[in-house]
Amino acid sequence: MRAEAQQYIDRIDAALDLLRRFLDWDRALRRLDELNARVEDPTLWDNAKLAQEVMRERTRLDSAIGATRSIEGEKTDNAELIEMAEAEGDEDMVAEAIAALKALAERADEDKIKALLAGEADASDTYLEIHAGAGGTESQDWAEILSRMYRRWAERRGYKVDLVDYQAGETAGIKSATFLIKGENAYGYAKTESGVHRLVRISPYDSAARRHTSFSSVWVYPVIDDNIDIEVKESDLKIDTYRASGAGGQHVNTTDSAVRITHVPSGIIVASQNDRSQHKNRATAMNMLKARLYEAELRKREEAANTDYQAKTEIGWGHQIRSYVLQPYQLVKDLRTGVTSTSPDDVLDGALDPFMAAALSQKVTGESVDVEDVD
Repeated sequence: MRAEAQQYIDRIDAALDLLRRFLDWDRALRRLDELNARVEDPTLWDNAKLAQEVMRERTRLDSAIGATRSIEGEKTDNAELIEMAEAEGDEDMVAEAIAALKALAERADEDKIKALLAGEADASDTYLEIHAGAGGTESQDWAEILSRMYRRWAERRGYKVDLVDYQAGETAGIKSATFLIKGENAYGYAKTESGVHRLVRISPYDSAARRHTSFSSVWVYPVIDDNIDIEVKESDLKIDTYRASGAGGQHVNTTDSAVRITHVPSGIIVASQNDRSQHKNRATAMNMLKARLYEAELRKREEAANTDYQAKTEIGWGHQIRSYVLQPYQLVKDLRTGVTSTSPDDVLDGALDPFMAAALSQKVTGESVDVEDVD
């Protein structure tokens, strides 16, 4: 088998192995048999809600199992075709089969990620907060660079982005910003980005052209729908109003319409200033608070995610999930998975999918990677 073909086969096998582990293959097969039997029982339809739940689970399992078997079969067929073509000296057929394996590897990677986005809230829209760390202008500029990176990532995926809250920096950049990102699986992808992000560069604000290290944190939590009931006691809330300030234009207001809500028991703080109506901003902030409380409950139930969110404790050394080095060399390195990119410009322009895919895979495998940070 030629090296190029074997490389694609290995990539397909890795994706299939992860899919089977995620599905718990033997259990999934048994469960599908059970669901098929239930669907054939006419009494199931006496309870419409239960029937719909059964059909949804059956469709999801049948699709995942069918896709896995299809990829496995096509991989085997193309591998055998290559061996036969090599034996006959048919280079055109070899090239055609290798091209088919390449396309199959890409499909396997896509199916793998789709399967990994099966968490309780993964399909939801998401809020994404960015906060500058200590360091004044440097960190505030870095926070603004991150905000652009996530907006570009969302645009690449065809998501809609709304600015919910914005606190401008003292000289440049931003102190904080909150975005609402709308699109299928927005939370499922973005949830892997929660943590501290570190930038190393020659500062454009330093006349001596020295290298600076800056930190900013990212916090991601899902938008909850009306079917999820989150109880919030009014007595647990501290509500402040203030004059909106932001990037200018429509985001600047001359009245105290912006709203900040502090949930005293948890210490969670949310804010909204995107609307000129204080009433609407308060409603938005309450939805954000409920989403944060819901996300906190999800974390308790998802032990694998705990490490990611512990990074929120401090915006600084020892807590970062990813480092972005612009000088003296070019490198972006994820400190959880070891995934790297030698093109920071592309990453900062929204090319985040490889990092997100690796972090999602790690949640399934539970495998930790010993990764050294970059200087």
